[in-house]
Order: sequence, then C-alpha cells, then structure tokens
Amino acid sequence: MGATVTIRTCRLPTMDRSPLIDFYIDIPRPVSHLLPPTSYIIHPASRIRHKSPIITSMCGRFTLRTPANQLAGQFQLETMPDLQPRYNISPTQAVPMVRTTKEAPRRQLIFVRWGLVPFWAKDPRIGNRMINARGETLEEKPSFRTAFLRRRCLIMADGYYEWKEVGDRKQPYHIRLRDERPFAFAGLWESWRGTRDAPIDEPLETCTIITTEASKMFRHIHDRMPVILDPESYEIWLDPDLCEPGPIQPLLRPFEEDEMIVDPVSTHVNKPTNDDSECIVPIKLSE
Repeated sequence: MGATVTIRTCRLPTMDRSPLIDFYIDIPRPVSHLLPPTSYIIHPASRIRHKSPIITSMCGRFTLRTPANQLAGQFQLETMPDLQPRYNISPTQAVPMVRTTKEAPRRQLIFVRWGLVPFWAKDPRIGNRMINARGETLEEKPSFRTAFLRRRCLIMADGYYEWKEVGDRKQPYHIRLRDERPFAFAGLWESWRGTRDAPIDEPLETCTIITTEASKMFRHIHDRMPVILDPESYEIWLDPDLCEPGPIQPLLRPFEEDEMIVDPVSTHVNKPTNDDSECIVPIKLSE
C-alpha cells in the first residue's frame, strides 16, 4: 500500500453550488485502475486512486428506512421488493425510483444509478456531476430539458443530509418530515444506450434530484434544498402525456417548513460506507 494523503477544498462541478470537500487518495496503482463507475475524475497525470468524498453536493445524501409495505401503500405500487433500511444513500449508488411511461402507465418501481447521464452523452462519467438539477433552469439546460418534459420520476426518501460550513469544518444535519413519514423528491430519469460508434446492449438508466431555493428555516445551513413533492401532485408529475412546463413548473417550490424538522448529527455520516443508524442519531452542539 502506498501512503494516503488528503487533498482539501476541492470542488466538484455540479449543477448546484457544491460545498468544499475532502478527497482521500492512495498512491499505489497506475491510473488505469482508477476510475470505476462510482468514481469522480481526478487528473490522469497522477498515479492516484480515488475514494469517495466525505461530503457531497446539495442534495448529496439521503435516507430510506421506511418498511416496504408502507412505501407500497403511499406510492400506490402493486409490487414492492423487500428493501433493506438505508441510512446513507450516496451518489452513483442504485436508488429506488417510481415512474410511469406510455408503454407502462401503471406506477413501477425500478432501481437506477444516481447521477443523470443524458441520452446524447459521449461518456457516462458525466453523470457523476449530474446528481442535482436546478429547478429554475430545467428548460434551459440541454442535460435536463428533454427529461423535464418527458421523463419525470419520484425518488423515494424519508430524510436527507446537509452540511453547514462552520469555520474550517462542516457540520452535518439530518432533515426530515416531522411525522417521519416517507416522501418523494422530484426527479428526472434518462436511459443511455451508448454512442453511435459504441452502443451498449443493456441501457444505463440514471436519475437526478431537482433542487430549489431553501425555505427560511434551512437557509442558515444551505441556500438550496431538494424539491419534495406533495402526494397530491404525484399523478400530474408522473403523467407521461404531459409534455408542457406550465402545469409542472409550479410544483418545484420549497416544501412547507412547518412540517419539517432538522437535527445536527455526528460526522459519522461523512463517510459513505457508514450506512447504519448511527448516521441519524442527534447530537448536542457545543456553544
């Protein structure tokens, strides 16, 4: 094993303003071993191996602990796999997504990779910086405008994390609904079939989470928040025949803050491999 070094204050290019993050780098192998699908790109001139960043962009981590039968009822799903509780879902991992299509008009749950790869992309690694999409500019961005009009989805969750800059460190917070019920992020999905010169047999299906300005309650933590849809709007959001922005753009607004709560949690959540209940245990901050 080579030595491990830390590179601080690196900023990943995302569609939202990203917090500064740390990379942990080993230096034992050639760069050809470096970039599995779950990695971000690091300068290829260096012999480095990238491990997951401890803090990601907004919205960059979330939870889904709700029992499968409750999720099936709330999202009106005919079938539901037996999901394991997740406490630290991270970018590039498989996430549960609900969608309808013209070919399959009933709601279906599928697992797709978090980080949208546009259908026209030449390289799927573009998805590593497409985990969020700003709701205000969806119609303007080539990466998102077609999906916004034709491929919308619900991304199931029951909480998410955000980090607040406090001096030279970042304090994580766990944000959720006051009654702990599950909810849906407004999402977009795409199906990537490779390039004309290099098609792939099995399409790569991916998604992104839409964000909006933060409500007043959360602005001291971050100026953005994920769009959480009211259950009454699920039907219109998923409608595959609705291809006009007029009825759906107003749905991309901050959620009612009086229905939400937030607690500081320990930096245990900073590491994506820590996917256990310790991530959501509230802590008391020192004065």
